[in-house]
Amino acid sequence: MRPVVTILAFLGLCFASLAGTAARASDGGWQCVTFARSYSGIQIRGNAHSWWDQAAGLYDRSSRPEAGAVLVMKAIGKGGMRYGHVATVTKVVGAREVLLTHANWNGDGRVERDVRAIDVSPNNDWSQVRVWYSPINAIGLTAYPSYGFILPKSGTTTIAANAFPAAAAQSL
Repeated sequence: MRPVVTILAFLGLCFASLAGTAARASDGGWQCVTFARSYSGIQIRGNAHSWWDQAAGLYDRSSRPEAGAVLVMKAIGKGGMRYGHVATVTKVVGAREVLLTHANWNGDGRVERDVRAIDVSPNNDWSQVRVWYSPINAIGLTAYPSYGFILPKSGTTTIAANAFPAAAAQSL
């Protein structure tokens, strides 16, 4: 009986130590896809560049942003964008400017809230975007190709729709 009690006590300590390690938005370690899924409520998995095709028939897709939508960037090159990137629109500022909340843009797993992104596409269709890059404290110089926006299902309550309140940030 004593070995069973010892094992149960050990397992209880393990569980208790893990219970306090839930990731918060302020922590590092987020991938863009896991954060976007949690934040937007859009239930797609896999590499960011695959979200656009996966959304077909499940979610509406658009070349026009709206709050709560997920911007899907295409995979390019071998660097940090080889799997694409996804970011949630938190506010539409104008026809060619939005604020995004996303994770791992700088490659460090951190969440950045309400950063600027601008449409630099020649046809005003958000097929090329430039995104705020905190290391230079300015809009980045690279124009990234994007597919467009995956729209949340109507009636869906998301963290993004609630402007990412501090309490929600702690629970992610």
